[in-house]
Amino acid sequence: MPVTCAAERSLPCRPEVAFAMATDPDRFPTFFTGFGPIPAVRGIRLHSPLAVGSQRRVHNADGTVLSERVIAHDPPVRHAYTLSGFRPPFAWLVTKGEANWTITGHEFGSRVRWDYEFELKKRWLWPVAALVLKLFMARAMHRCLKNMSRALMTPDPAPGRP
Repeated sequence: MPVTCAAERSLPCRPEVAFAMATDPDRFPTFFTGFGPIPAVRGIRLHSPLAVGSQRRVHNADGTVLSERVIAHDPPVRHAYTLSGFRPPFAWLVTKGEANWTITGHEFGSRVRWDYEFELKKRWLWPVAALVLKLFMARAMHRCLKNMSRALMTPDPAPGRP
C-alpha cells in the first residue's frame, strides 16, 4: 500500500508560467524550502533537456542527492517524474516516489495540483511512513506552492537596483 501526499493552490498566472516555475531547475530550489526532516532543495542539475526519459540530480540542503527521471512532460498541463536514491532515514521507509504535477487554467490564473505516491520498503511500515510523509512532506509541498504564489506577487527589482 503506497503513501500519498497532495498539495493544491491557485496561482495568479497563466498555466505556461506556473509550468515553467515548477520545472525550472534554477528557480524551483528557491520555492522548495523543505519542512521538518524534509530538506530544502539547493540545486537541480539536468543531464539532458527536459523531456520524457530525461534525468535530473536534486541536491538537498542536508547533503543528499536524489535522482529524478521524467515520466511525463506535456507543457503546460502535466509534468511527472520518479524520485529515487533516498538515504536513511527515508531509505528505511520508502524505495521511490512518483510525483505528478497537473496545471489547469481558470479565469483568475492557474490551479496547480502536485501529487506524490511513495512506494514503501515494507508494507508494515505504512503507519510510520504515512505519519512522516503526510505530516512533513505534504507541508513541504504546500509551502513550495505558497512560495511560488508569493514569487508571483513580488515585483522584480528594477534593473540596476539591488
